[in-house]
Amino acid sequence: MIRHIVLIRFRADVSDERAAELLAPLAPLSARLGFAVSWGKSESPEQIERGYMHGFVADFADWTALAAYQADADHKAFGAGLVAHAEGGIDGILVFDLATDHGPFIT
Repeated sequence: MIRHIVLIRFRADVSDERAAELLAPLAPLSARLGFAVSWGKSESPEQIERGYMHGFVADFADWTALAAYQADADHKAFGAGLVAHAEGGIDGILVFDLATDHGPFIT
């Protein structure tokens, strides 16, 4: 399984409501492409997000499933929307892909 972790530092003018709208396309993408996903705003009591206050975690069956997501036209449009609203464009987004044999925590 591949755990795809994305953290976003939205520009100051992007409200939490707008951030939620920008992340909402994950629902139809996950339903159509068959991956588990969860998204939202950090609620960490540690408060060391360093501005990366929104994000998502998606669990893909394997690298092939992640590649299909990355190549998907709707994913590309979704990603472009995130980049357009992130502080510094692509510099406001962190992506971490973890290959793991642990099952999905998110359904």
